[in-house]
Amino acid sequence: MTIRTRFAPSPTGFLHIGGARTALFSWAYARKHGGTFILRIEDTDVERSTPEAVQAILDGMAWLNLDYDEGPYYQMQRMERYKQVIRQMLDEGTAYHCYTSMEELDALREAQRSLGEKPRYDGRWRPDMGKVLPEPPAGVAPVVRFKNPGSGMVGWNDLVKGHIGFNNNELDDLIIARADGTPTYNFCVVVDDWDMGITHVIRGDDHVNNTPRQINILKALGATVPQYAHLSMILGDDGTKLSKRHGAVSVMQYDEDGYLPEAVINYLARLGWSHGDDEIFSVEQFCSWFDLSHITPSAAQFNTEKLNWVNQHYLKQADNARLAALVRPRLEARGVKVNDVPALESVMALYKERAATLNELADAAEVFYIELHPEKELLDTHLSAEALPALRELAERFTDVVWEAPSIGALIKETVGKHGLKMPKLAMPLRVMLVGQTQTPSVDAVLALFPRETVLARMKRYL
Repeated sequence: MTIRTRFAPSPTGFLHIGGARTALFSWAYARKHGGTFILRIEDTDVERSTPEAVQAILDGMAWLNLDYDEGPYYQMQRMERYKQVIRQMLDEGTAYHCYTSMEELDALREAQRSLGEKPRYDGRWRPDMGKVLPEPPAGVAPVVRFKNPGSGMVGWNDLVKGHIGFNNNELDDLIIARADGTPTYNFCVVVDDWDMGITHVIRGDDHVNNTPRQINILKALGATVPQYAHLSMILGDDGTKLSKRHGAVSVMQYDEDGYLPEAVINYLARLGWSHGDDEIFSVEQFCSWFDLSHITPSAAQFNTEKLNWVNQHYLKQADNARLAALVRPRLEARGVKVNDVPALESVMALYKERAATLNELADAAEVFYIELHPEKELLDTHLSAEALPALRELAERFTDVVWEAPSIGALIKETVGKHGLKMPKLAMPLRVMLVGQTQTPSVDAVLALFPRETVLARMKRYL
């Protein structure tokens, strides 16, 4: 059997972290087994689906490098197929027309609630054996309902949650086509999974209640029922349902916030799945290790600090030229013109060990290419009367020293010793004058990145 999985988002919003994890697990399962991964856009909610949301999904998939083998398929382009299957079901008696009005349904549900019963359709238009149906009311366009089995159980062995079962008598007859003829979500999903030969449905556990209905429709069609794996929800840092304030934002927001796609993928992989104690691994390793049996059935918890730690790891490992290519447009978006000196790759090499995101790298790099104005408080604190004579001498001697970190470092040490100072007394004001900060990599390495003329100009402005 060739494994065939699918990711089937609705384009009513952006691709968020929960959806991205579902896509990742579906993609990885197909890749692990040499199968096929399909992208399907479930756009039947015409009022809420937008081209912008479709593009956001495609952009998010592309940024995460989750390539699909087939698709994207669009449900709105398959309407005639759905209507064909509905006609077939009506002919075979597995579906029927229902003329119950919305007012009648509302009254029925209200009566059931008043008796403490679960609100549900009572089957008044269901054509059971020996039942005499009333004449269809004139001028009323009927909906089409699926004739759900009236007894027995429907269940499946969920590949994450174990066995799940429902009594059929708890499931009323689902509407599969509205009065205007448009098919409903649960029906479209069934026909798509059938036509596309989906073998494994990996999706969020908010779909658990849809699954028994979908299984019954598949069986009524004589279709093979796929295996199901329902992923538990992702909680925010504070243990509550994930919301925009702690992660449920567009995947592309993570790009804007300075995360590398491979870091996001690595982090997502560990949200509810594990391979021993491994925390950092490549996409290739993940695909080779991935299995559904190691997905936890309990909710996963999003942790921003952990994501930052993972991203920091990948920044340290990244090629300097690649980092420069990613940071340059971030600087240009701030109006910063990146000069050839210092080379942005050199700045990346020096600072990438200290940054958690590309935006932090951009913050560090910016000071090399702008007219800097350090905060007065910092200058007053660190340009002490004790340090000024040494700083003035250093500025004079910087005019002819070999402009490389070892020579600059040796000169600073010599000057510190000559004036009887401790290294921070000289290094801190140098940092403040040059980059407006007190925390940087080795001060001689920072100085060496600047053109000599820039260092002298920035020092003399305050000396």
